[in-house]
Amino acid sequence: MASLRLAVDAMSGDHGLRSSLSATLNALNRNSALHVSLVGDEPAIVNALATKKYDPARLQIVHSTDVVTMDDIPSKALRYKKQSSMYRALELLRDGSVAGVVSAGNTGALVAMSCIILDRLPGVRRPAICAPVPAHNGVTYMLDLGANISCDAEQLYQFAVMGSALAKALDGRERPRLALLNVGAELIKGTSVVKEAAELISANPQLNYVGFAEGNDIFSEQIDVMICDGFTGNVALKVCEGTANFIRGQLKAKFVQSLYGKIAAVVVKPVLSAFAREINPDRYNGAALLGLNGVVIKSHGSSGAASFESAIHKAAKAVECHLPQLIATQINTTES
Repeated sequence: MASLRLAVDAMSGDHGLRSSLSATLNALNRNSALHVSLVGDEPAIVNALATKKYDPARLQIVHSTDVVTMDDIPSKALRYKKQSSMYRALELLRDGSVAGVVSAGNTGALVAMSCIILDRLPGVRRPAICAPVPAHNGVTYMLDLGANISCDAEQLYQFAVMGSALAKALDGRERPRLALLNVGAELIKGTSVVKEAAELISANPQLNYVGFAEGNDIFSEQIDVMICDGFTGNVALKVCEGTANFIRGQLKAKFVQSLYGKIAAVVVKPVLSAFAREINPDRYNGAALLGLNGVVIKSHGSSGAASFESAIHKAAKAVECHLPQLIATQINTTES
């Protein structure tokens, strides 16, 4: 099995090294082909590794002296934090030392740095953040989820092209079904931008466009890729995650409120456990920044070790299927 190397931004995010280190070690244990460059404060990393078991041949430490905080303004982080763990990890990708980057850091800073350090693929106007959400058919991929707060019709069209390539590469869906998120399925509804985007997407015979879709269709088995601007997508994603956590919490609370509930919980525990795993946001963590010259995976800022590990595995899979090259080919084919 060929080896693959990823750079992990060890210091960014709400939990920094507490999450990234455990996630990295677990990922290395589960994937024998994986090698990781852990980027961050070397003394802190060495100290944290002192009591851990790991293969030093597969784990490299790359020192950085700074960290991009969640409150940093992206433009200032780009200008003044070139010694940060996020910046250094992206430089490793640019220089060919690694094949992908995983970071739980500031989304705006990660997008800005990625665009400057890695550059966009030829023909791509703006990168987009794409992540899976649970659905009846497995998952529905959504993009954009925050990289572009407002979009024009041409950008939404390119999101459709990139999302289609992602669904083909990661899930093997031959003709992914694409839909535009709208306030209704009727053709007369929606903004002028959404209507124009629908015309562009539907005019391309290489794209399997199925029309407008509403928010409740995100979980439908009729859609593989949901396209929207970053403002709408980010709000929708957070609502999905919050709803999942609310349901899990309410179920747990109800089963411990009474003796009858506790007895019933024992009986249905296998079903509840399976349900909890299915809707657990940690399982789906890891959003791809599509349209860049390289694989960049954004983990949730609040990711724990298990959640961060999911993002690492997604990065490895994206590298193995040569996702940027597939998107470049798709963009060039549809633009020609």
